[in-house]
Amino acid sequence: MAISSNSTNGCDAAVIPEDRNCQWRVAARPKGNVVLEDFAWVEEPIPRPRDGEVLLQTLYLGLAPVMRMYMLGTGTAGEKPLEIGDVIHGRGTARVMESRHPDYQVGDMVQGQMGWQTYKVSAMTEQEKFFKCPGFSLPYALCAGVLGMTGLSAWAGFIDCGKPRSGETVVISGAAGGVGSLVVQMAKIRGCRVIGIAGGDEKCAFIRDLGCEASIDYKADNVAQKLAELCPQGIDLYFDNVGGEILSTCLEQLAMYGRVVLCGSISEYTRAEPFGLTNYTRLRRVNGSMQGFFVYNHLHQWDEAMTEIATMIHDQGLRPVQDMVDGFENMPEALARLYDGSNVGVQCCRVRGEPQGEALTTDIGGQP
Repeated sequence: MAISSNSTNGCDAAVIPEDRNCQWRVAARPKGNVVLEDFAWVEEPIPRPRDGEVLLQTLYLGLAPVMRMYMLGTGTAGEKPLEIGDVIHGRGTARVMESRHPDYQVGDMVQGQMGWQTYKVSAMTEQEKFFKCPGFSLPYALCAGVLGMTGLSAWAGFIDCGKPRSGETVVISGAAGGVGSLVVQMAKIRGCRVIGIAGGDEKCAFIRDLGCEASIDYKADNVAQKLAELCPQGIDLYFDNVGGEILSTCLEQLAMYGRVVLCGSISEYTRAEPFGLTNYTRLRRVNGSMQGFFVYNHLHQWDEAMTEIATMIHDQGLRPVQDMVDGFENMPEALARLYDGSNVGVQCCRVRGEPQGEALTTDIGGQP
């Protein structure tokens, strides 16, 4: 899906107007992948903060598969369900432009629930889950993904829930995606043997470049056959980002005491009917376990996770991969990329970029 600069639903200029608050709102409930007609472009006056509030200017926005569910009025993860005409939910990185809040100063960098808009007034409530950006001598762009909820999802799901051990065979689906590309590298850092599942030659080459000993192309390979060849002793830990048939196939290949961590189910998000898992009893045969997790249940581990991820970037070679779309006007296109398989790494949008005078200090490109 492409959005041209002269689209009736899009911004008329490549540079967003700084004297108005540009927003993307829900125009229709998506059917299948999102299309431009599902979104409405709205411009409003820039809001002004009252006592106890701040004015935030959006620099980056992150995108996640759950956003289509938000647009459907479901999958709210604690946020208010979206109605037609509401600003779309989304987290991002922002700068405090005005402050009447005792805990925030002009110039502070924060990340949290910005929504799809270029400015926001906020009381910085607990429900909005704002965190100050510590920097870590890394680009603030990373706070929209790798050093944000995507990073917490990878860390909490793999390290806290999966409890990987050196020498184990780890299989990761959606390995070229935002969470998956981080888990591949975390697994290698912990001494695991890593098999990644992705779609297409380019993505398979990409995850091998990240450290996978082998890759499986779910679009071309017989996944069950390849798993049997690559994991003759079974799978010790399967990190599931996709659900559906691949989850079912991996359950059949579990080693004794094998574990499954349920992170996402993107293969099911556009189905008319949910996938029915029929072979979960395979867990009994191998004394296995399957654990789901919800990233917001791990917010108390935020500082620990962010510090460890930043340390892995600086000291252990973890590569922060963010697939950056330029221009707030292209947010709908960026979301569509998640469902057609176009993105590599964490899908993000550069709304304004790094604060003036701040330079990028590490590569966050999405290409191998």
